[in-house]
Order: sequence, then structure tokens, then C-alpha cells
Amino acid sequence: MQYNFNDIEAKWQKYWAENETFKAENQSEKPKYYVLDMFPYPSGAGLHVGHPLGYIASDIYARYKRHKGFNVLHPQGYDSFGLPAEQYAIQTGQHPAVTTEENIKTYRRQLDQIGFSFDWSREVRTSDPSYYKWTQWIFIQLFESWYNNDTQKAEAIDTLISKFSSEGNATVNAVCDDHIEAFTADVWNSFSSGKQQEILLQYRLTYLAETEVNWCPGLGTVLANDEIINGVSERGSHSVVRKKMTQWSMRISAYAERLLQGLDTIDWTDSLKESQRNWIGKSIGSSVSFKIIVENNNFKGNIEVFTTRPDTIFGVSFMTLAPEHELVSVITTPEQKDAVAAYIEKSAKRSERDRMADVKTISGVFTGAYAEHPFSKEPIPIWIGDYVLAGYGTGAVMSVPCGDQRDYDFAKHFNIPIPNIFEGVDISEEAFSDKEKTVITNSDF
Repeated sequence: MQYNFNDIEAKWQKYWAENETFKAENQSEKPKYYVLDMFPYPSGAGLHVGHPLGYIASDIYARYKRHKGFNVLHPQGYDSFGLPAEQYAIQTGQHPAVTTEENIKTYRRQLDQIGFSFDWSREVRTSDPSYYKWTQWIFIQLFESWYNNDTQKAEAIDTLISKFSSEGNATVNAVCDDHIEAFTADVWNSFSSGKQQEILLQYRLTYLAETEVNWCPGLGTVLANDEIINGVSERGSHSVVRKKMTQWSMRISAYAERLLQGLDTIDWTDSLKESQRNWIGKSIGSSVSFKIIVENNNFKGNIEVFTTRPDTIFGVSFMTLAPEHELVSVITTPEQKDAVAAYIEKSAKRSERDRMADVKTISGVFTGAYAEHPFSKEPIPIWIGDYVLAGYGTGAVMSVPCGDQRDYDFAKHFNIPIPNIFEGVDISEEAFSDKEKTVITNSDF
């Protein structure tokens, strides 16, 4: 007997659509289960093989859970907003709303033909105003909030204004910008409305700040690391450079501890939890100040570094600044100016992801300046190297080559001394990175 799959599949797909077979009920006695796929971007080319590759596996699991008696929420949608739609509109001269709608029709037809068990009553389109109005709403909630360290949660900005009006900011324990000037209630009340708003922006959960970004002149926009391949834009292969621009930022670090504690309450694998801990990136350590020494220059200042290993400070044999660090242009000596400028220009063409991932390429330039060791008072050469990122910590590191492999490789490459401060450890071939079983030696006190 012949198996007429075209007729059979068409019959049941029609039945599923008409009867909303896969719709999840809002009110149900069944245990709940959520199966979420990554929404596709609806391009004019239609689905590619990578889409069903992921969707088939999750659909099998959604069907399995339904058979096991669960009320399964398995939605689908379209990541249809942003740069790809804009570029396609520019290239074809068509309004992106028109082309996006046509592309979605193609995707929906193809997804249905494959026979996925999606709950289409909950379809999401990120280009739909009824969707992105909520992302705008979320931004407004963040903008109108500040993070109170005493209560460990966000509170309405009006409560902060009330504190400023009655007490000033001396007793406010908030996650905010660094180096905020203290003021009394009388001083706050004497400020103009514009001045008050400037101060509040230093406390809001969303705030404006100069940030290192991936700027693509060819596309006229900032790109995420994911949108850059080998130094050029994934879409159009335009050149991309690192530059400082005023951007909206969020004080997400205020939630680091709560995010970490929350990982203990969810049923994930240890490896996935560890990747999340690394992404959250909370570090505990010390801030150390190094006095800058510049020959033939009257500049006086300090380099602040954040270190998780202050116990290794006597192993510091050089300092490394990110090429974008604001002090580089100030401390570089005339003899090193051209070399430093050329290196900065070259580094600006590499994304942060490339710089973090590339552990084989060793590059850097000596600024000609030195810093004073805070304890030994010995001069320490200041280099720039693109393995240091401007957005991490202070954009400067105290380099301890005997205890950090990237510092070790840098020192070996440029013939910088590698003093050993670990008792009974051989560092002739590599750095010693064991943070648990360490006895410090050659470290003065």
C-alpha cells in the first residue's frame, strides 16, 4: 500500500491549525513546561538548514513532554527588527515593513510544511510596535530607577530625589558613577533643574557614558562583537574600528551577586552555570595606585589598577594599558609617539572578542614612561598591549608575568624581566597560576 505523505501531512497540518492542537492553555491543572527556540531573522532567502537543525530537536522534546502529560508552551516568532532589514531596504529600495511581511509569509509556510508543533497564537515579531513598545517601557522603568545598596534592589528615582532634598547625598548608599561630589540638601535645592538632572543621571540604572564601541562607517552604526568577522562587518564586509562614543549604558553589575546566587536555584549543568558565572564576571580584589614617572615631562598622576591578586604585587615587572586608555596620549614620550600612534590605529581595527580570543599573537609598544612601585619604589616600564581591554576594570593591569600566562608570554616576547615570587616553583617554561597552593617569597614583608 502506497504511503501518500503529501496528502497525509497536508490533512493533519490543516487539522492542527484549525483546532489549535498545540496551543498552551493559560489555566490548566497539568504541570507547566516551556520550550523556547531562538527566533529566526526572516530573510528573503527563506529558511536555511541551520533553522530546522535546532528546531527539530526542541520540537521532539516538546512533543515528548505533551505525551508525558505536561501543558507545553512552545512558541515561535521572528527576530525581524534591525540592521539586516534596514540594509535590505537600502539595497532593494523597498520599505522594510513590506519586505519583512513577505519574508515572514515564506518562513511560516516552510515551518508549517516541516510540521513543527508551535503555538502560533503566541507568535512574536520584534518589528511590531505592539512588541517593541515593551522594550521601550522596560528602558523607561530602568531610567526612572536607582539601585539602593542598603535594600539591595532598584527603587524609584523619586525616592532618591526626596533624599537629596532633605539630606543631601552623604548618606546615600547607591550604585553610581565614581567620584561624585558631596552636597547638602540646601545645595541640592539651590541647583538648577538642568544641574539636578545631570546629577541624577549619575545614579540612574540607565545612563549616558562614553564607551568603547565597534563603529562601522560603511553601515553608519555600532556593531556587536557577533556582527564582526576578521575585523570587518558580517553584513557588507565594511571596515570596523574601535572608538569612543556616547552610549546608553546600564548598571547591570549592581545585580552581579543576585545573579550568582540565583544560579544555585536552577536545574542547569555545572558547565553551563560556570559559563554564566564567567559572563557575570564578578571579581573580588583590590584597587592599587601606581605613581606615574615621565622623563622630561612635569605630568603628575597615577594609574589605578584592579587586581584579584594583591598578594603578588612584588612580582610586578611592568604595567600594561589598553591602547584606548586615556593616559596613553599624556604619558607617551616624544621618542615613542609614532610607534604608539601606529599601534593604536592597528588595534582599533580589532574587536574585543578577537583581542580576548587571540592568545597566540603577542603585540605591544613601550610608551617610554615608567610607574613607581608603591612599595619598592622601583621604576616599572609602562607598555600598551591590546590583550588589555579598556572596558574591563580600569583598562590597566599590573603585570605579574610569573603568575599570569598572558603577562608571561608578553614579557618573554619583549625580554622584560620575570621575577619569581613563588616558593619552590619552576617558571622557566610557563607562569604559575595555582591560586590555592601558593607560598609567596621574594616579597619584602
